[in-house]
Amino acid sequence: MIDGQAPVELFDEIDSTLSEARRRAERGDFGPVWLIAKVQTAGRGRRGRAWRSLDGNLLATYFSRNDRPPAEIALLGFALAVAIAETFDAYLGARRALVKWPNDVLIDGAKMSGILLDSGAAHGAGWAALGFGVNLAAAPEGLDQPTACLRQLLPPDVLAPEPLAFLVELRPRLAQLDAQLAQQGFGPLRQAWLSRAYGLGQMARVAQGEAVLEGRIAGLSEAGALELDTSEGRKLVAAGDIYFSGAS
Repeated sequence: MIDGQAPVELFDEIDSTLSEARRRAERGDFGPVWLIAKVQTAGRGRRGRAWRSLDGNLLATYFSRNDRPPAEIALLGFALAVAIAETFDAYLGARRALVKWPNDVLIDGAKMSGILLDSGAAHGAGWAALGFGVNLAAAPEGLDQPTACLRQLLPPDVLAPEPLAFLVELRPRLAQLDAQLAQQGFGPLRQAWLSRAYGLGQMARVAQGEAVLEGRIAGLSEAGALELDTSEGRKLVAAGDIYFSGAS
């Protein structure tokens, strides 16, 4: 279970909080702990992409022992996305934030947050690390999709929250969603995610390496796969990047 009250460790500079979590697992230190960085020199995104470190943004990993099967650990990405979206709502109003499969949070079509999970086993125990970055004060440029930050969306006389203040709002939401997942299964979380799903019912391309699938986004399976209606029927997509009309 995710511990919303676990200790917070703050690093002025580190290569990556996700890498630090793996190092701790390898030496048998399983937390639980929230690892927060002011600066990351080698932050990671999905598929080996770099995650840029910008002043005032939240760069974090929650790390703990976790003996759930890998398929269940993967569902924590959906819980984290919904928790981040709910926290944005606390600052901007209900239902401003949407979630894009598999693990982005968007507002007005612009990426506000990304998530990357890591897990494994060491010293006879399983572990999981939930890495995430949240654009609070600045938005990275040069990505393959539009980006924005919370500061741009707030009134001119309202400051963006400090990273640790945003984390304080986020932690109990994530802990509650994780407890619900453990007690009730994926069903309620799946519905919460679908209620915010970006692009539901729209045509899209899904890139899987060199292969590309085209179809209409139909939903989310009970295992967390993207449901895509193609010319050859419905397909379940376990991994890939979604692009909508007009995006490269």
